Amino acid sequence: MPKTVVGLFENPELVADAVREIEALGFPRQEVRSVKEPASFEVTGVMSFPGLDFEVDLGRELTRIGATKPEADAFIEGMRRGGALALATGPDEKVEAAAKIMNRHGAIEVEAVSGSEPQLPQVIHQNMTPVREGTVLAGRVRQPGGGAAFFVW
Repeated sequence: MPKTVVGLFENPELVADAVREIEALGFPRQEVRSVKEPASFEVTGVMSFPGLDFEVDLGRELTRIGATKPEADAFIEGMRRGGALALATGPDEKVEAAAKIMNRHGAIEVEAVSGSEPQLPQVIHQNMTPVREGTVLAGRVRQPGGGAAFFVW
């Protein structure tokens, strides 16, 4: 089964250096790439939402390689905040080496978090909406340098 490592970088300039170093490990060019949000999006019609289309396509690609929906959403949120992704697919030993390179270049750990909504004190008032029960999903970004994530597909 193919294994892919994905690294999110706050500084998109760091991605190019990481990708060059990963390619030097002997990865085929088509198995290593970087993804940055385009500076502008081409509008292709009246119902075109190019920024949203980009995010949907990226989310599909990330879930295709094994990321969960919350993980993919967390990576996309990192991209919205100006980050960039590096991806490398290959055999275990090469992917492990690529992850070390990404982490050395400052890949950020992205964690998909789920849990209950914060509980606020109950306030009784005639016209207030009742408190609802549910789950909140959010992406949490941790320290740089240990964030390369592995996916098997």
